Amino acid sequence: MTASTIQPIRTGPHDPAFRSLVVELDKDLAIRDGDEHAFFAQYNKLDEIKHVVLVMNGDQPAGCGALKQLDTNTVEIKRMFTAPAHRQQGIASTVLLELERWATQLGYTRCVLETGKLQPEAIALYTKHGYDPIPNYGPYITVESSLCFAKQLA
Repeated sequence: MTASTIQPIRTGPHDPAFRSLVVELDKDLAIRDGDEHAFFAQYNKLDEIKHVVLVMNGDQPAGCGALKQLDTNTVEIKRMFTAPAHRQQGIASTVLLELERWATQLGYTRCVLETGKLQPEAIALYTKHGYDPIPNYGPYITVESSLCFAKQLA
C-alpha cells in the first residue's frame, strides 16, 4: 500500500470492517493497559459513536478512528488503530486528518482525545499533527497513566 492508494472511507459504527479492527484494538489495549483495562474499556463503547473513518487495503481493514460528540463545539477522537501489518504507511495520519475534516464539516471547532502514557506511537502521531497536551478531562482527571490532548480546528 502506498500513500497514494490510502483512501479514507467515511462509515458508521456498525461497519463490519471497523468492528473487526476494534476487536484487534481491544486485544492490544488489554495488554498495554494491564490491570487498568476494565476502567478504560467502559469509556470505549461504540454506542455513542456515529462517525467512523476506515482505511482498507483491498478487502482487509487496515486502520480506523471515530468521533464522539462531547459538546456542541467539541468531539473526542476515539478508537484510533492501525493493524500491525499496515503500520508505518501513513494510515493513522490519513485517518486522523479525515476525522478532523469531517468534524469541521459537522460544525465542531475542537478535537480532544485521551491516550495512555504507554502508547508512544499515539503520542508521536498526535503531537506531529498539532495536538497540544491539556489537563486530563472527564473520566481521566485522576488517571495518572492517561495523557489528554486537544487541537483547535480551522
